[in-house]
Amino acid sequence: MQYDGGIGVSSLDNETTLQELKEIVLEFQKKRNWTPYHKPRNLAISICLEAGELLELFQWGDELNDDTHQLLKEELADVVIYCLTMANAMGVDLSESIIRKMEKNAIKYPVIGQVVDGIGGI
Repeated sequence: MQYDGGIGVSSLDNETTLQELKEIVLEFQKKRNWTPYHKPRNLAISICLEAGELLELFQWGDELNDDTHQLLKEELADVVIYCLTMANAMGVDLSESIIRKMEKNAIKYPVIGQVVDGIGGI
């Protein structure tokens, strides 16, 4: 399966907020008493480890079949779960952080030939 550059958005992406995902992840972890182990250093390492597992899918090429595409979704979910866990542990408002970072990116990487004014110019 070749990546076609398109953005595939499922209906759950349209229906689920970041806060809902953060709460689902936190509830899962609280039930297992994992939250005491969620120190920033441990979470940063875990994000990197899971990102490495995602990268490993592309170690020998860009092509994905149905099996490896399923693995991609699972590894990508693991990375995001750890990012949500870090946000929970550190009290980070991810929506605000992402919007602010995209505003900075719009200034740093303007559209050629256009004046970029905040996130609306991306």
